[in-house]
Amino acid sequence: MIRLNCDYLEGCHPSILEKLTETNLVQTPGYGTDDYCKEAADAIRSAFSCPDSAVHFLVGGTQANMTVISSILRPYEGVLCADTGHINVHETGAIESTGHKCLALPNKDGRITASQVTVAAATQADDEHMVKPGMVYISMSTEVGTVYNLSQLKDLYLTCKQLGLYLFIDGARLGYALAAPTGDLKAADIARYCDVFTVGGTKMGALFGEAVVINNPELNVRFRYMIKQKGGMLAKGRLLGIQFSALMENGLYFQLGKRAVDQAMRIRKALMEKGFALHVDSPTNQLFPVFSDEQWEKIEDLGFKLEFNGRLDEEHVVLRVCTSWCTPDEYVDQFIAALKEL
Repeated sequence: MIRLNCDYLEGCHPSILEKLTETNLVQTPGYGTDDYCKEAADAIRSAFSCPDSAVHFLVGGTQANMTVISSILRPYEGVLCADTGHINVHETGAIESTGHKCLALPNKDGRITASQVTVAAATQADDEHMVKPGMVYISMSTEVGTVYNLSQLKDLYLTCKQLGLYLFIDGARLGYALAAPTGDLKAADIARYCDVFTVGGTKMGALFGEAVVINNPELNVRFRYMIKQKGGMLAKGRLLGIQFSALMENGLYFQLGKRAVDQAMRIRKALMEKGFALHVDSPTNQLFPVFSDEQWEKIEDLGFKLEFNGRLDEEHVVLRVCTSWCTPDEYVDQFIAALKEL
């Protein structure tokens, strides 16, 4: 069975495994205070042109989102997000478990707009009977593979500044978003137009790990206390630093993102040439083609496992095709050949 349904099925990039092996018996201070974590933090600041930002390493995406959001919001505040947002639909109520509500807004292809934020903030402002918005959460790329362009991100950030809200970018798939062929965002733009963002490792070639980058210094006050309280402070913190140092070295992180997107674009081209519709116009490593039930059955009979994303009507489904940082050429070649048989 060839799986084109996830971007974290594999282990890690060989250079990470090599560095972990080389440093296996090295003794270092714990909890992310070692030189490997310091070097990794410097490398991330350099890659995203944010020399004054604070960088912290956590183990997983849900943990990072929960820690960031709960550290920023007051007890009576909630976080505005797309109704498809990961924190709203795919984290088992992790945000709500901290006492904060996800204030979901209708999405357009996974994105929300500055005008939606303005309306939501005005609707729920200064009414002690309602949860008050304190933050805006967006994903890059979104849960349906789309990206915000520079103008959209800038508008969101400036709107948040005017309204006294913080903007948080979930970058679990940030490397894929920055590699989108139709995108105009640079790495430096991510740091420039938000208060805090994450640099995903789990889905981008690491064994595990997410880097939290805090651009707004007021949000960094005692943030390590929150990491510890939420169970995110890894005793062997160097395991995170080593991985992110390897990912940032010689631009590997961005190269891996481009490789996955290039593979997805090969599949996208084949889908379009064959006349298949795309449920979402995604320019990243996640594609959402529409197939008939008969075609879906045949795809699986041919040995491919795709993720069921939803039913479009009684006879058609939306499936997710997801390439990763190491999807082999032969997998893509075989899937393109299979499409021609449908």
